[in-house]
Amino acid sequence: PTELSGLQLNKNPVEGFSAGLIDDDDIYKWEVVIIGPQDTLFEGGFFKAYLTFPFDYPLRPPKMKFITEIWHPNVAKNGDVCISILHEPGEDKYGYEKPEERWLPIHTVETIMISVISMLADPNSDSPANVDAAKEWREDPNGEFKRKVARCVRKSQEMAFD
Repeated sequence: PTELSGLQLNKNPVEGFSAGLIDDDDIYKWEVVIIGPQDTLFEGGFFKAYLTFPFDYPLRPPKMKFITEIWHPNVAKNGDVCISILHEPGEDKYGYEKPEERWLPIHTVETIMISVISMLADPNSDSPANVDAAKEWREDPNGEFKRKVARCVRKSQEMAFD
């Protein structure tokens, strides 16, 4: 728990996100809001997610799950975020990721958010969590994929001001 209390909280979404505890009594559950990065299909969106830290953080990575609907190759349909730095440390049994691309104890909420923002801007369709989104992004990024993302952005804006 002491590692978590030392985390730097970024309350000002200058970096494109804000983060804080969901409940002041539980330091393991955080709520983050990612602002869709400029010049991407996600621009203007407010995407809420939960970060759940394991008790042995920072030795193991948190899990991240979008609560706001988001259509993206690296986000499962249930909202689970699938990116290298949130994968357990060590060797990848599939040989796809290098150990240094996976979780390292030096990562912070900020480095995770920066990676997720960069993932929004530049999806990795080689190992998708949402196969349908990956297929649309590869085959027709300005068609069906763009329409679904635009719908998610609109919904996220409506939810943000509820």
